[in-house]
Amino acid sequence: MRNLQSQMSLSSGSTASAPRAALAPASQTSPLAAIIPSSTLFQDRREITISHEGAMYRLRITRQGKLILNK
Repeated sequence: MRNLQSQMSLSSGSTASAPRAALAPASQTSPLAAIIPSSTLFQDRREITISHEGAMYRLRITRQGKLILNK
């Protein structure tokens, strides 16, 4: 959860790293380095469900704009 929050904070707070990641050749990037804007995941919702290795997780946006991940 903390890692996901860190990635989301980086994507919203740092514009300098995003263009470099987008321009890097595919051989130099990994799935762990992908930056996905939260607006892409949530669209018009405040909560989504993520299926991971057979378990279901709830990811929601709080009133303060923070992300909370619950199993």
